[in-house]
Formats: sequence, C-alpha cells, structure tokens
Amino acid sequence: MDFTIVGAFVPTEELVPLARAADELGYHSFCVGDHVVDLETIATPYPYEASGDRRWDHRAEWPDPWVLFGAMAAVTTNLSFFTSIYVASLRSPFQVAKSVGTAAVLSGGRVRLGVGAGWCREEFELLGQDFDSRGKRTDEGLALLRTLWTQEWAESDPQSGAVHYPTPRLTMRPLPKHPVPILVGGLTPVALRRAARYDGWVGDISSTEDAIGIAARLREIRERTGEADRPRPTVVAALDDAFLPEHFAAAEAGGVTDVMTQPWMYYFGRNASLDQKLDGLERFAKDVLVPLNG
Repeated sequence: MDFTIVGAFVPTEELVPLARAADELGYHSFCVGDHVVDLETIATPYPYEASGDRRWDHRAEWPDPWVLFGAMAAVTTNLSFFTSIYVASLRSPFQVAKSVGTAAVLSGGRVRLGVGAGWCREEFELLGQDFDSRGKRTDEGLALLRTLWTQEWAESDPQSGAVHYPTPRLTMRPLPKHPVPILVGGLTPVALRRAARYDGWVGDISSTEDAIGIAARLREIRERTGEADRPRPTVVAALDDAFLPEHFAAAEAGGVTDVMTQPWMYYFGRNASLDQKLDGLERFAKDVLVPLNG
C-alpha cells in the first residue's frame, strides 16, 4: 500500500518542508489540487458536498501544481507527485504537455497527471474555455498529451477526428524519458471508462467499501474492452473509515493501491502547526507505514 500526503488547504510555505519530511519517512507521493481562481460568487454547486457548498473559504491557497512539484523534486529523492485533480480542459493541451513534461524531466520521472473534467462553469467562462465541451476536449487533449510526450514529431491524422486541437507537424521538448501515468477523477460512467482506458482512478473522500467498488468497476470495464491483461489499475482514495494497519491492508486486498491522507489530522486536528504536521507525519509512519509495509 502506498501513502500520499495531501497538500490541500495547507499554507504554501509549509508544503516543501512537508515534502522533504515525507520523503525521508518513506511516504510514496505528495498531491495537491487545482484551481486558477476561486470566485466569490458562483451558481455551480460543488459536486462532492450534498449542500453544494465548497469545502473551503476564500483564504484557501491553490499554488500552481507544476511549479510546486519542481520545488519539491529539488529537495527530495524518492517522493513522487500527482495532481488530485488538475483541470486540464481549462488550458490548452499544448501548455499542459509542456508544464507536466518539464516537471517529469526535472523530477526524474516522479510525476503523474491526475486529471478531471472540472465542475465550476464560472471558472471556465473566466478563462475563456467552453464548459459544455469539457469532456470531449479532455478526451482529445489526453490523447494528444500522450503523443506529444512520446513522439519525435506530432501531427494530426486527418482521419483521427481531431476537432478541438488540430495539430500541424510539430515537436515539443523536452521529451519525458519515462511514461507519465495519467489518473482520472470522477464518478460518472464516462469518467470511470476514461480511468480504465488510462492508468487508473483518483478519487475524493470515500469509504473503503466504495473505493473497493471502484476498483472492481475498473477491472470489469477492462474485461469488457479486452484489456484484462493490462497491469492492474491504480486506485487512489482518501478513506474516511481506515485508521489502523489492518484497515488499510483490507483496502489493499480489495484493489485500493494508494491512500491519500493528512496524518496530522489523526493527532492534532485541522489547525495543526507546521511542527505538529511534521510530528504527525512521523507518528503515522511509525503507527501505520512500518507495521503495514515494513
């Protein structure tokens, strides 16, 4: 079982020290979310709360993930990084490919792209991107990313059906030396099919039972599409009912591969200081990581 430190709503200046400590303590990954702006007033309901209200207020910080990962990679050795999630369709896929590919090269292949279609119509409109076509643009953009990261030259095939991002013959450097895994967020049937098509799924807060159910659905989709022989899909979740090593072991047996956590929450709560966060990382490593993983 791999464990990921979640940087959501943590002051930006604390993130690099936390990444350095997580690397030294044997955590696998560090993840952050993504918004370009946080509008004061929106009509779009937040889809992960029954009330439709956002979980954060205007003081929440949203640092650019790829700038942040570059800084973290410079002070770590083994820790990997991913977005949970990055709204790729808010940007041109050419810009996404450049940012993620550069981070992949500078980190020595320690980044994954966690991507979702996005939920906030007003943010799309502010950035000049069409909200209603975001799913189709996500699919076309992800396919283009793979081409830009792996081919000496990229060019749209006239038969490919590229509608949103027709591509003249071009190259984008630097090319990542290792494949960049793509994880997909979302709970809709379309999102789960997209996750099965790529490298796996990255979720939100969920129960162990629900996360295991997602893992089973991804396997079923791959069986239906003739891809059952592929490596098992990554399934990343923040489990709200797992606290002890045996809880995480049960999740792993059910197909959950990665757990997102803020370990200081177990010991000090939401308003922990940086010193308490660092202490929480160490205590959780002793209480869970070592008994579970050795």
